[in-house]
Amino acid sequence: MAKDDEKKDNGFTLEEILAEYGVDVSRWEGEEPPAAKGAVSGPDLPWPEAKRTPPPKNVVLFPGTAAEPKEEGEGEASDESDSDGAGESSGQESDAEEEAPPPKPRKAPVTDKVLEFPEDDTPPLQAGLRHLKEKADAFSEQMFAEEGTEVSEETIRFQKLIPGVDEEERREKENPPARERKPRKPPAPPPDLPPGDLASRYGRGLGLLRLRSVLVALLSIPLLYLAFAGFFGLFLPETLMGSFQLRVLCSGGLLAVAMVLGLDVLLRGLLDLFFLRPGGATASCFACAFTLWDAFTQLTWMPERTTIPYCAACCVGLFCTMWGTYAKRQGLRLSCRTAAAASEPYLVTLDRKSWNGKDAYAKWSGPAYGFGSQVQEPDGTERALRVSVPLLLLGSLLCSLIASVGQDAIERLPWCLSATTTATASFSALLCFSRPYRALSRRLASSGAALPGWSGAQRAGSAILLTDTDLFPPGEVSLNGIKIFGDYPVEKVVAVCATLIKESGSGLDKIFHDLLRTQGAVYRRCSGFTRHEGGGLSADIRGERILVGSASFMTLMEVPLPQGLNVRSAVFCAIEGDLAGIFALNYAMHPTIPPAITALVNNRVSPVLCTRDFNLIPAMLRQKFKLPVEKMDFPAVDRRTELSDPAALHNARLTAVLCREGLAPFSEAVVGAKRLRLAVLMTTTLSILGSVIGLLLAFYLTFIGAWSSLTSAQMTIFLLAWTVPTLLISGWVERY
Repeated sequence: MAKDDEKKDNGFTLEEILAEYGVDVSRWEGEEPPAAKGAVSGPDLPWPEAKRTPPPKNVVLFPGTAAEPKEEGEGEASDESDSDGAGESSGQESDAEEEAPPPKPRKAPVTDKVLEFPEDDTPPLQAGLRHLKEKADAFSEQMFAEEGTEVSEETIRFQKLIPGVDEEERREKENPPARERKPRKPPAPPPDLPPGDLASRYGRGLGLLRLRSVLVALLSIPLLYLAFAGFFGLFLPETLMGSFQLRVLCSGGLLAVAMVLGLDVLLRGLLDLFFLRPGGATASCFACAFTLWDAFTQLTWMPERTTIPYCAACCVGLFCTMWGTYAKRQGLRLSCRTAAAASEPYLVTLDRKSWNGKDAYAKWSGPAYGFGSQVQEPDGTERALRVSVPLLLLGSLLCSLIASVGQDAIERLPWCLSATTTATASFSALLCFSRPYRALSRRLASSGAALPGWSGAQRAGSAILLTDTDLFPPGEVSLNGIKIFGDYPVEKVVAVCATLIKESGSGLDKIFHDLLRTQGAVYRRCSGFTRHEGGGLSADIRGERILVGSASFMTLMEVPLPQGLNVRSAVFCAIEGDLAGIFALNYAMHPTIPPAITALVNNRVSPVLCTRDFNLIPAMLRQKFKLPVEKMDFPAVDRRTELSDPAALHNARLTAVLCREGLAPFSEAVVGAKRLRLAVLMTTTLSILGSVIGLLLAFYLTFIGAWSSLTSAQMTIFLLAWTVPTLLISGWVERY
């Protein structure tokens, strides 16, 4: 009864609880179990679990064994408790079995001896060869995996009807430099004056400058005769032949008159030096000044010297300086007049990495903001001379002091200064940019293009973006006939076709706009407009599916075409999968287009066809117009649309301004700018190199006092020899 009462009160008897925890009650018959002796009533506590120890580090566990080892003897106690618990639990009621917790999993005993895996002692070279052999076997298994598979007819059909396009190369980003240097703050640009006002400014006093340049050239003739008379044994009057002092005075007087005629150029050279921007005029000013000083002090300081001063070389150098100034002002005036001729001209810019990671020239319409500011910027030669001229003048001063004061011959100082400064005053310093720029401005002005000075040619691109109007300006494409199929009215076919053509932004928009007005139709509202790679357009108009494109596009979209149809250039229109109309077109290419493309290709400027007219594909241009399409790029339709977007962002720096339609002025400006840049870089390098060599030779000859080896004739011949390459390269710029 006591047990029944206890079970009734607590739900479980003491024997059941002890049996659940593995205690054999049968061994304690007649006695109280040890757990019950002296037990104090209280709350039931959970049975403590054995502490788990992590496995040793050098033990390798085999699959199927327990994750944690046990202490010695623990497995036997577990087996015994399991067996006792199993026998005792067989006599209990079903409700107690359901409420009892699940038995704990049996843990595997720990083995005394553990074997370690042997380490791989394969040599590194043999292991590497084995790895390469495994990779080669894997590659050979996959190399011919697709061998024997046939290309489906659908793929061949797509390849035949869809024109091939060129994809841009994916270039990885270059690693950024470890330390980025902050660029210098650029100087403030000149004011952006209107091109018309600048043309008037550059033309002011241009005729007088030309007249004074001619007079200086005439004065240089007797000076050259006096210089070469003693060198080549030419005839001289008895008065000059018998008086060396008179020859020196005549040379100095003629040089002084020439300096008065070119006083504005010489003063500008001095002002440029004070404003820390010296140039070719500064070098010519110092050469003339020191030579004039040498001429009037030669008889008193160096009476033993029997050579006349370098007046002839300085006079010719002054003429070249004035000629270069005149040529540059004339070229800038022509460019400004051409840019002011059109109120809304086309602008040419060099957009950075716009196609295939390369800089490409683009043409777009807009106001010519910045043209007046760029025209007034210094050219490439002036920027180089701002660095070289101060160094050359400083070198001339140091060399002259060493050759005169260092040799205890202070009387040589005027001669040394005259020789070194004249040798560094290159004749071609102001001709490197001015002469080719004037010749190029004349050619571009006749084509309707203008370069904004050196800034238009400062950067050179390797690609040019060509649109529909570049290849076929308005008027070069005409409508040749219309044919309507089915029961569709002409007004509807023309309206839906013109709507899609306008939505695409194609060069055919003007033709279909005029046709729309002729038929009395209007544009319609469309939705779901899509461009297709196969050469066509599609959209939904009033619940009907409209397809507009070429014959290949209609075949690709499975629109049945009439038998025996032989129309090469036409616009096909289909409504709900049925052919509704054909608009035959006549493409006539202007005779200036092929030479323009040839000039681009020859000067390494790759044309990129950004056309929106689906008929203008490389196959059509090659077959009908014999253009070198293999040297052109033809992007995908989405990329062509992006590159020819009128709202695309462009570079703020102008390359050229165009006043006429077509590819001819566009190509002339791009090719001319690239050739001008190359010519200026080459001639400027040669000019500075000649000045450095002249300084070294003059220093050596003045140091040893060999005035007979450094005569006025020899100095003039040396400077003229370095001017010949500049004249030849300058004449090459406009010949393309």
